[in-house]
Amino acid sequence: MRLSDIDQLFTPSAVAVFGASDSEGSIGGMVFRNLLAGDFQGHRYAINPKYKQVAGEPCYGDLHQLDRQVDLALIATPAECAPAILDQCAGYGVKVAVVYSAGFGEHGERGRALQEKLVEAGRRHGIRVLGPNCLGVMRPQQGLNASVGEDLPRRGNVALVSQSGAICTAMIDWSEPRRVGFSAVVSLGAAADVDFGDILDYLALDTQTQCILLYVEGIRNARHFMSGLRAAARLKPVVIVKAGRYPAGTRAIKSHTGGFVGSADVFRAVTERAGVVQVTGLEQLFAAAQVFGTRRRLAGDRIAIVTNGGGPGVLAADRTVELGLTLAQFGDKTRQALEQALPDYWSHGNPVDIIGDAPPERSRTAVDACLADPEVDGVLCILAPLVFGDPLATAEQVIAAVEKSRKPVLVCWMGGNRVAEAQALFAEHEVPHFASPEVAIEAFSFLATHQRNQKLLMQSPAPLSYEDPPDVSGARLIIEGVMAEGRKVLGTVEAKAILSAFRIPTMQAVLTRTPNEALMAAEALGFPVVMKINSPDLEHKSDVDGVKLNIEDAQSVRRTFTEILERARRLRPDARLEGVTVEHMVSARAARELMVGVFRDKIFGPVISFGAGGTKVEVLEDRALALPPLNAFIIQTMIDHTRVARLMGTFQNMPPMNRVALARILQRVSEMVCELPEIIRMDINPLIGNDKEVIAVDARIHVEYRPPQQPTYGHMAIHPYPSHLIERVQLPDGKDLVIRPIRPEDAEMEQAFVRGLSEQTKYFRFMQAIKELSPEMLVRFTQIDYDREMALIGVVDQEGAEVEVEVGVARYMARPGGEACEFAIVVSDQWRNLGIGARLMRSLMQNARSRGLRIMEGEVLTANTRMLALVRSLGFRIENDPQDVSIKLVTKVL
Repeated sequence: MRLSDIDQLFTPSAVAVFGASDSEGSIGGMVFRNLLAGDFQGHRYAINPKYKQVAGEPCYGDLHQLDRQVDLALIATPAECAPAILDQCAGYGVKVAVVYSAGFGEHGERGRALQEKLVEAGRRHGIRVLGPNCLGVMRPQQGLNASVGEDLPRRGNVALVSQSGAICTAMIDWSEPRRVGFSAVVSLGAAADVDFGDILDYLALDTQTQCILLYVEGIRNARHFMSGLRAAARLKPVVIVKAGRYPAGTRAIKSHTGGFVGSADVFRAVTERAGVVQVTGLEQLFAAAQVFGTRRRLAGDRIAIVTNGGGPGVLAADRTVELGLTLAQFGDKTRQALEQALPDYWSHGNPVDIIGDAPPERSRTAVDACLADPEVDGVLCILAPLVFGDPLATAEQVIAAVEKSRKPVLVCWMGGNRVAEAQALFAEHEVPHFASPEVAIEAFSFLATHQRNQKLLMQSPAPLSYEDPPDVSGARLIIEGVMAEGRKVLGTVEAKAILSAFRIPTMQAVLTRTPNEALMAAEALGFPVVMKINSPDLEHKSDVDGVKLNIEDAQSVRRTFTEILERARRLRPDARLEGVTVEHMVSARAARELMVGVFRDKIFGPVISFGAGGTKVEVLEDRALALPPLNAFIIQTMIDHTRVARLMGTFQNMPPMNRVALARILQRVSEMVCELPEIIRMDINPLIGNDKEVIAVDARIHVEYRPPQQPTYGHMAIHPYPSHLIERVQLPDGKDLVIRPIRPEDAEMEQAFVRGLSEQTKYFRFMQAIKELSPEMLVRFTQIDYDREMALIGVVDQEGAEVEVEVGVARYMARPGGEACEFAIVVSDQWRNLGIGARLMRSLMQNARSRGLRIMEGEVLTANTRMLALVRSLGFRIENDPQDVSIKLVTKVL
């Protein structure tokens, strides 16, 4: 299944350079000379009506004069000429264009109008546009340098995608002495059309790329970005450096690319959920390029440090603890091996100080012993150039140890001239090496973060839980009633009604408008009570001293009612005061004050926050963020990220808090966010928890109308698991078949299903002979993006065991452009003739139709007569493939 429509950006056979020139300093001339200087084997054409020759090559006035097919157009003309050039490209096979010119979206209204005209011309002709205002693209394996950068980098397996051309050139210059090679370098520039999501889609399936580095300034399409990011991260490491984390940087970005910039802490939550590693600067990005380019991964976070000097070892150990890594505890066998090999006065622990007079072989022995220990996940070897040391010979010994193990080994040969030869040897053998122990440990932390975030990536939560479903329609009616009155803020009683509809425990609040009403409410609820000002205009009740606790008698109730209203009128005469709410006082026994919030990020949509609550929440800034939907694993990770989590255990004679009840509330908040896109902000503060229960004491909810035509879950950056597609049908033999979307945890079942297919069925499905799915294929087939693809599996219960067995799978993937999709289906040989294939296809077509797809297409081998009969019965049109007589093209208008 083809996912990308920008293939010709990386693998063109014919390239035309518009604006090619011999003029000194000409961008077009530089791009054309770079094409000629590389080892690119395709055709290269210069286009410029002012020249007959450029760089000794023929130059054509336009494509009409050239009159040949071109895959890739490189446009280095004045900005205003670019849209017309795309019009010219329409009839000559151009699929992708790179626009180097500036003067578009970053140059005011006129530039933005010109950029829209450029993108519209591309869409009209089916041409994808990289840029404008970009450096271009490099593909070292193809010898393709379609960029303004002078030097084509070394060939390798690391891809770099950047919104800054300057970052690209700096990374290339940095990489050469370290022998880090690139599979691709892409400068996005303004990313007016082709953006991160498109490039990530391609690189995810690119066999030349093993690691992807991103420099991100702003995101335009959050769902597309998340889809591409998650798809790539499932198959290979992705490392991001995010610029514009602070206001000054944000202003610079807006003037640079015109990009959209989201909150820095939200972006970190995005990267965690996407299974990628976020770093803070270029030095960390350089380090990540080294460690992820080796394909060695950490199984845990237990690090062993081997050093010939105590000081460097201490620095490394300190940084290990600071970054949340673990200093490995050696097993008895490792300790014995080290005791036998090292002098009596070695450090007898981790870090392993092998002493400054250590010969090269001693380092090898210590590293070997650590790598052999099952309690060690990775090793850092440090050498300081002491008088008795031999840095080069020691490097040779360490390299020999590295080659015997699959565990990651990082090295730090400290110093300059004396260790330069050893550092070059490490680079030659692709052993990551660093100038300081702290940077090396940071590199280890990137490996550990990747392993941890991959667990978050694997989560595919449903929008709703199966136990005690919420009253979604009732909650929606409350919100519609509020908005019908022209209000955007729910009152306390209304907000708590929404919480109750989603089964979140609350304290009953009674709205009263007179002192006597307040007294009757207090008597009904029982003393002591809490009284609070009720106003849609007061963000924080404490601003007007509008909350009074622990009121224990009738006289105090009536007096407090009057005092609260009078004080609010005096301090906020502009505020609308609707009365005073009365609630029963929650017991303070063993109580922790917490907060759960929801806010709408301008790029990534709804975000859920959790942390310490109370009146000092803004000052404490103890919160963790997560993108919905949530599940138990994500919730526990979120809670553990906060400082207040430490107070949830046994503390100052208080019993541990009921974390199960807390997790249930966070799950319900996630459901609320998924099902009620009208909610743009919510604060549950305080949320009081003790060992028995967790109760929402106060809540505030802001709402607004959802955009028209917004699809279900269209307000979210991550599409939830589509549990509404689960259906149960009865087969002709009486067995029950469950049809449901595939999940990541189905990987083992999917592999068993493919292994069980006959050789002919495998060949018909994959059009090649395979024994089983490769690890990459298995990830791709089970960890899908429900927003643009679907895989429906048919499962039955295995007789005599409570185990599901897969008997069929049908899947589609939307083609770029959003109107057509490509499908595939296969049914187990043992479960034929039961109508499973037809049932799966009908459900798949219905889902594609509901997603707005209009055409379903596929390729079927001519010899696969059973499949041809199935699609014919479903109304597909069957045609011969003009390029291959062994294939039939099947198409259905949905």
